[in-house]
Amino acid sequence: MSGRWRRRSARSCEQGTAGQTGGVTTEKGERRRQALTEAAGELLREGGFDAVRHRAVAERAGLPLASTTYYFDSLDELVTAAVELTSRQELAAGRAELDAGTEADPLELVLDQLLGRDSRKGGLDAVLLRYEQLVGAGRRPYLAPLMRTLRAELDSLLTEALARAGHPLDAGGLRRVIEVVDGAVLSALIEADPDPRATARAALLRVL
Repeated sequence: MSGRWRRRSARSCEQGTAGQTGGVTTEKGERRRQALTEAAGELLREGGFDAVRHRAVAERAGLPLASTTYYFDSLDELVTAAVELTSRQELAAGRAELDAGTEADPLELVLDQLLGRDSRKGGLDAVLLRYEQLVGAGRRPYLAPLMRTLRAELDSLLTEALARAGHPLDAGGLRRVIEVVDGAVLSALIEADPDPRATARAALLRVL
């Protein structure tokens, strides 16, 4: 009997028991899976893809090592869950800020979404980690479907933010803006610019 079959069989038994006891066991399983996903997300933010390992995630979540392979069939699945969680948290934060109108300059929200909010104070290191993660996602084909979905949601948020800033753009115009900003940021990272966010903002203003 393979390890994966045993895990799935155990999950089926757990779900069956949950059905008889009002979902208590299932809720416990959901809480543990969520804890593991959040732990993986924290590690991803702090150290990139290489930081997301079974042992590190289990230790961060305060759960047994075996729990990572019980609730996730592979490390790829765990990484995917972490990427989706962290990305959707950023999108939700940006959407809430935009809807509340608390950001005086919507262009700052655009930069937050492209460079990460940590770029406001984190300088070179924060932006470098952000772009390393973006490139790292491209090296992991299993993330491609998720990244395409997230990109569509990001484009929608950026389009609205730019429109509120007085710069309505169609899909092609938005893509050109992002390409210019990304190019400027990459040049800044190569040159070890201590404030790549300022470079990105200047590029954004030029292209608009």
